Amino acid sequence: MSGVSSLAVSGAGAEDTRVPTTPPRERRRLLFQHEHDDVASPPLGSMNLMGSLRVIELQLVAFILVFSASGLVSLMDLAFPAFVTIYAFALSRFSFPSYGSPPQQIFHASRLFQAYVVVGTAVGMFLPLAYVLGGFGRGDQHAVRSASPHLFLLSFQILSENIMSGLSIFSAPVRALVLLMYTIRRISVDIDWLKSEWLNTTLPPNLQFKDVAWFWFGRILGLTNLVYYSLNLFGFLIPRFLPRAFERYFQFRAEIHAKADQDYVVDKSHSPEKQNKSQ
Repeated sequence: MSGVSSLAVSGAGAEDTRVPTTPPRERRRLLFQHEHDDVASPPLGSMNLMGSLRVIELQLVAFILVFSASGLVSLMDLAFPAFVTIYAFALSRFSFPSYGSPPQQIFHASRLFQAYVVVGTAVGMFLPLAYVLGGFGRGDQHAVRSASPHLFLLSFQILSENIMSGLSIFSAPVRALVLLMYTIRRISVDIDWLKSEWLNTTLPPNLQFKDVAWFWFGRILGLTNLVYYSLNLFGFLIPRFLPRAFERYFQFRAEIHAKADQDYVVDKSHSPEKQNKSQ
């Protein structure tokens, strides 16, 4: 009686004691933003990291433009990133809205997993890039055309991940599904790379050792990428990464709904009708 009556006395005739008319979805968004205002602006200590990411993104854009303009990538591979981007926005709008949540870390990596990622970066990015650049230097157009689609899709994937991780409109399931779609498409491209290296080329006789080493380097590199990303898809992304993303998303959504319902009950208890009855 004392708590309700004191509010009624102090706010009698004032507008701030009325029942809020804000829609539930908008109230959930405002509630979350009020509790996470400190997350909106990054600390000053992270500016150097953000600058480094910007440099990486510019390099990736340069790779994408070179591959797109050189005619080394098929039309389907050129259209695939546009499809994934449009689909990601559609998922964020209609299926998995972020409720204004800041980007969350989906998977807390161990040292072993970090080493696994480093190996994947070397196998998937640096060695294929060296293979393409070496193909340009040696005049090996077959090597350039075989590995360029893989590099193009991986560059677009990394660029998309860097951009999406800094935008609050993309929830964890959307980011996980984008990673899954790029991985599946890249495995398909790696199969074509493997066919090109193992079925469509033969080793000519009387070659120097460096030419034989180059020939087998392309074959083993294509096979290694196919094996690595297949294991990554079926051993990590589908059984662990994707369920963790959905689990965190639905857990966070349940917390937002619970807070909104609790806030609605509190506001309803402070309504003028309730206060008049208590008096």
